[in-house]
Amino acid sequence: MTAVTDQFGLSRIGQIAMTVHDLPRAVAFYRDVLGMRFLFEAPPAMAFFDCGGVRLMMSLSEEQGETAGQRFGSIIYYSVPDIQQAAAVIGARGVTFDQPPHVVARLPHADLWMAFFRDPDRNVLAIMSEVPKVG
Repeated sequence: MTAVTDQFGLSRIGQIAMTVHDLPRAVAFYRDVLGMRFLFEAPPAMAFFDCGGVRLMMSLSEEQGETAGQRFGSIIYYSVPDIQQAAAVIGARGVTFDQPPHVVARLPHADLWMAFFRDPDRNVLAIMSEVPKVG
């Protein structure tokens, strides 16, 4: 076993996996509604998107029957420069927000804004923006 050093630490996310129940519907939502860059599909059950250097992998649920689709994954937070503009654009594309843009934390240098919504498989997504304080 290798000794752990003080310098080691996880930092960069390489890929996020998300389970979906209808892959073509999910691809259309993420590509056409959210405007994410589609990378490739690995038939029959996976699709990949680029999120600013982090890869999002969607795969069909392996669960069958009554429990399929009852669990939700982690929340993916997308950083945007202008949260009001981003919310307006994806709202015009049919996204309904669980929580519209609102301040979640007042930091010394900025206010942290977030807005929450769901994809067609009910996975929770969010947009976030640090709005610098004026003055």
